[in-house]
Amino acid sequence: MRLRLPAERPTEPPTGYKIAHLMLSQDGIRAGFAGVSLGGALPYGVLDNACCLYGRRHRPPARLCDCGFYCVHDRTAAAALLCTAEHRMAALLQVSVLGAYIRFERGFRYARQRVRAATVGPCTCGGSAVALADAGWGRPGWRALVPVCTRCGHGPTSVPLAGFARLAGEGLQVVAGGGGTGPAPTAQPAAGAEPGVPELAAEAALLQARLDWFQTQLTRLGERGGGEGEDG
Repeated sequence: MRLRLPAERPTEPPTGYKIAHLMLSQDGIRAGFAGVSLGGALPYGVLDNACCLYGRRHRPPARLCDCGFYCVHDRTAAAALLCTAEHRMAALLQVSVLGAYIRFERGFRYARQRVRAATVGPCTCGGSAVALADAGWGRPGWRALVPVCTRCGHGPTSVPLAGFARLAGEGLQVVAGGGGTGPAPTAQPAAGAEPGVPELAAEAALLQARLDWFQTQLTRLGERGGGEGEDG
């Protein structure tokens, strides 16, 4: 006789934690996430359904398969995964476990999820993150993003934290975690909410950094063009 645990019927969705890379669509109008394991090949949205990457015709999470979303119960355990070299620039996600799920000792494997909040780390220079910039890699149709501070966020592809939350939708909150050398992090407004003074100040600083970067590039091109004219 096979013994099974009793079926769970929670009054509210269980909460879990995981890490993922933040992603921006090629056209810049959608935001999503890419996992750090086998499922990382398929970016997912804030509210999304799992699928079987092996192409099998069953609904995740199947007991005889590895398909489905994964998360752990403990936030500290998920944050510990950020210590590995390949995951240093990933974000810590808080998720709601929706639909069918299988409970394990340390976490869940489940069919559907909603990402409630994303916490990003500091910029590579140590400053507190105010935006997300192109990481230099991605997936087909998607660019990976990394947290950057005001000084470093001058690339052509850069999105404020509040802007990423608005693109993602579904009430996602994006916050800058501790560890930076800048001012204390503040929560970003939910999607659809009016940005406050701190958010507008951060976006203005990021815009100024972009303008400085473009001015530097124009000056460099002007000097190069002037030198070529003299040689001619």
